[in-house]
Amino acid sequence: MQKILIIGYLGRDPELKYSPQGAVVAQFSIASSERWRDRNGELQERTEWFAIKAFGRRAEIAGAYLHKGSRVYLEGRKRTESWEDKKTGGKNYRDLVYLDRIEFLDSRANGNGNPGQNETSNERRPVPDEEVPF
Repeated sequence: MQKILIIGYLGRDPELKYSPQGAVVAQFSIASSERWRDRNGELQERTEWFAIKAFGRRAEIAGAYLHKGSRVYLEGRKRTESWEDKKTGGKNYRDLVYLDRIEFLDSRANGNGNPGQNETSNERRPVPDEEVPF
């Protein structure tokens, strides 16, 4: 079993694509930073970037509510996609996180349509499993 948990910020707006059959796929990136003090007491920081891919209802939710800078909690699984480079004929690989679950962590709703947390509550708003068909 594998599970990836990420809290971070969107690096760009989700990009939505549709298959000829009408299936929706969203792709976006998440930056997650960790901070620590080194031996000299100096504050250090490292940021890791994750490529995220969402399908179906999760992709629709990402496209409707997320935007660059949105803070989110994600659960997913690592997948490696490969393709052949048309120019060189070589094989390319890319690691992605396939989205299984998302929670909006922004402090409150904003003008960009991100529901974030309820404006009168500090509770996080998870996307219910009933809204996601798989």
